[in-house]
Amino acid sequence: MLGYRFICDDQQYKMNNGQHWQSVYRDRSADEVSWYQSDPRVSLSLIRGCGLAPDAALLDVGGGASVLVEHLLQSGFCNVTVLDIAEEALAVSRRRLGPEADKVSWQVTDITEFSPDRCYNLWHDRAVLHFLTSPRQRKAYRAVVEKALQPGGHLVIGAFAKDGPTRCSGLEIVQYDASRLLEVLGPQFVLREERKEEHLTPAGKSQEFAWFCLQRVDD
Repeated sequence: MLGYRFICDDQQYKMNNGQHWQSVYRDRSADEVSWYQSDPRVSLSLIRGCGLAPDAALLDVGGGASVLVEHLLQSGFCNVTVLDIAEEALAVSRRRLGPEADKVSWQVTDITEFSPDRCYNLWHDRAVLHFLTSPRQRKAYRAVVEKALQPGGHLVIGAFAKDGPTRCSGLEIVQYDASRLLEVLGPQFVLREERKEEHLTPAGKSQEFAWFCLQRVDD
């Protein structure tokens, strides 16, 4: 019965999670949410630092309405996938990009249920992992990373730091430092770079983020 309860809890989480993020983007403008960035400079700096070719396969997890995708296209990357649980968030980006949206692959799914049909050179995640508060969710996230990221590939992950918020969008989060992140991802990943960022929300509130660039080295 305990295992059955965990399965039911996960199913309830997935249903509520999808509904939550859909409602966020139906009810508020994309530039009003607390995580909005007009200039994703840390993401871009870490991605560029990986030394990827223009045709490298990039996956932006939880990219939704983020403007990172157009910055990647403008930087010359031509093989970009944006994944989000909220179709409404992806629709915001598609409308903003106009005809350029056809250059991007769009995936609507919960990252813990993503079944990649290809391998990626880089996985970017700003503020998705820290919403996965149960060990089962984090284990599922790790399993998807292992399926999706090719050996030698890079992970760029941004999450609330140890001195950052404990909640976001009304939801509990998990704060991260390098040791906690490496516990989640396992020994096949090594930390290449670590940074801190003070994110200023549209409402003027300061939030401390921790950023990590890791590389898969198991094979």
